[in-house]
Amino acid sequence: MIAVVFILLLLGVFIGLSFFGMADAGSLPIGPILVVLGIFCAFFAAGIYIGAALGVLGILMGFAFSDRPFWSFLGQTIWGPSSSFVLVSVPLFLLMGEILLRAGLSERLYRALNVWLDRMPGGLLHTNIVASGVFSAISGSSVATAAAMGSVAMPFFQGKGYDPRMVMGSLAAGGALGNLIPPGITFIIYALITETSVGALYLAALGPALMVVAFFIVVILLKRAAAPPPGPPIPLREKLRALVGLIPTLLLIFVVLGTIYAGLATPTESAALGVVAAIAIAVAEGRFSFRMLHNSAEATARNTAMIGLILMGAYVLNYVIGLLGVPQMMAQAVGALPLPAWVVMALIIGFYLAMGTFMEGFSMIITTVPVIFPVVMALGYDPIWFGVVVTMLVEIALISPPDGTVLYVLQGLRRDGGPISHVFSGVLPFVLVYILAIAVLMVFPGIALWLPSVAGP
Repeated sequence: MIAVVFILLLLGVFIGLSFFGMADAGSLPIGPILVVLGIFCAFFAAGIYIGAALGVLGILMGFAFSDRPFWSFLGQTIWGPSSSFVLVSVPLFLLMGEILLRAGLSERLYRALNVWLDRMPGGLLHTNIVASGVFSAISGSSVATAAAMGSVAMPFFQGKGYDPRMVMGSLAAGGALGNLIPPGITFIIYALITETSVGALYLAALGPALMVVAFFIVVILLKRAAAPPPGPPIPLREKLRALVGLIPTLLLIFVVLGTIYAGLATPTESAALGVVAAIAIAVAEGRFSFRMLHNSAEATARNTAMIGLILMGAYVLNYVIGLLGVPQMMAQAVGALPLPAWVVMALIIGFYLAMGTFMEGFSMIITTVPVIFPVVMALGYDPIWFGVVVTMLVEIALISPPDGTVLYVLQGLRRDGGPISHVFSGVLPFVLVYILAIAVLMVFPGIALWLPSVAGP
C-alpha cells in the first residue's frame, strides 16, 4: 500500500512541476513550493518513515529546481554534520538514562521526594512533577523521563482515591520536562543546526524550566480536589532519613551539569562521565550485570539509529533548501511585512503549536529550524532565547493530543485498563500553562537570557 502511494506521489510531483513550470535557484515561484509542502504532508500521512521522506523530498527538490550537480555533494553533506563531536553526546546521554532506568534510581528518587511532598494539597501529584524534573536533569529525554517516572509512580496511586485524569496529566507534564531541563538532547541538536553554544542554551533553560515547574504546581494546587486529603504528619527524622535516597541523583547531576557549568568538560565529555557514574551507581545498588548493560546498549543503539536516520534525511533536505535560497527568501519576505516583530513571532509559535498536534517533536525541530532560524534572526531575536522557546514548543508537541509521544508511552504503562481519554483530558491544563509560560518568556526574555549574560562566554 505504501509503495502504491509513494508512486502516486512521485507522479504528482512531476505533474505539479509541469503545471507550474521549472524555476532557477534565484526565483522560486510559490506554486512549486506549495507542491513540495503538499508532497511532504502526503508522505507523512501515508506513514512513510520520516527519515526516508525527508531524504527523498530533498532529492526531488534538487532535481526539480536546481541545475547544479548537488548529488555529488550528498555524501559530504551527510558526513559533515554527522561527524560533529557534539553529536556524540546524544547516544551517551541516552545510554546513561537507560542504565539509570534499570538501576532503580528513579524509584529511590520518587520515594524520597514523596516523603517531603505528600502533605501538600495535591499530595503525590506534586511528587510526579518534582521527581520528573529532577530525573530530567540526568536523562536528557522526555520519553525516558515519562517511562521511568510512569513505571515507578503508577503503583503508588492504586486505591488512594486520586482522579486518574490528573494522575496521568501530571505524569505527562513531568515527562515533558525531560528535554527542557539540561542536559536536554533537543538543545544539542538545535546548537548543531544553528551553531550556537550548548552551554549557553543549558544556562538559558534553567529559568524557564523553574517557571514551568512552578506553573505545573499551581495547576495541581488549583485542582487539589482531584486528590484525597493529606495523610498524617511524617516525623522530621523520617524525612531527613529519606534524603539519603537523593544522594546518588545529586551526585550524578553534579557530575553531568557541574562539569559543564564549571567549564571543566564539554557536553560530550560530561555525557561520558555521566555514563561512568551511572554504571558506578548501578554497581553500588547491586543492579549491575552484563545483561543489563547489554539491554541498555541495545535500547540506546535503537534510539540512536532512529535519530541518525532522521538527521541524515534532514541534512539532505536542508542542504537543497539552502542551495535554492528558500530561507533567505523567507527572511526577506517576513522582513518586508508591515507587522511588528512580536506579531510575526506569535505566528511562528502558532505554526509550531499546530504542527505539534500531528508531528513528532524531534522531527519538527530538525525540519523547520533551518528555515525558520534566518527569519527569527531577521526579526532581531536572540538565538539562545529562540532555542529555549523552540525546545518548549517541542515539549508541548510531545504532550499534545492526539499525537503526543509521551501520552502513548504513559498509556502503554497503565495496568488499570483506563481509556486514553484520561491522558488526553488530564494533560490539557498543563499544556495551556506551558503555552502561558512561552507568552511570559516573550514578554520577559530576561528569564532566559539573564543567566548566560552573567556567566559570560
